[in-house]
Amino acid sequence: MLQKQISVFIENKRGRLAEVTKVLGDNGVDLAALCIADTTDFGILRVIVDKPDLAEKVLKEGGFAVSITEVIALSIDDKPGGLATALRVLEEYAINIEYMYAYVRKNSNKATVIVRVDKPSDAIEKLKDSSVSLMTSADLQNSI
Repeated sequence: MLQKQISVFIENKRGRLAEVTKVLGDNGVDLAALCIADTTDFGILRVIVDKPDLAEKVLKEGGFAVSITEVIALSIDDKPGGLATALRVLEEYAINIEYMYAYVRKNSNKATVIVRVDKPSDAIEKLKDSSVSLMTSADLQNSI
């Protein structure tokens, strides 16, 4: 149930983010979610896309430093406390969250939460045991 996330290291200067999204768009890669963390000199753009292998290829060809990271995608009820259930499971089993981001799905009462943890296999097992809904690659594609 691990999902592919594209991480792109980009200089923190005008136009670089636009270049990344243009390369993806020109190659028919659809963005589902994105998150960017930046410092003074560079940023890390993390994206969930419909074609991660193609995205990696075309971005590398475009001169970008790219890596694929494995993350977990959760399907959470879009209501107060919906995320708390999953986070309590991770806390209970001492699974640390490195980062996370989320988006609410169109025409749905669900949110997709992308999470990177220090013990992914344990997280998947414990979340499943606790009836937290994990998304497959097909689920993610259908949410785009």
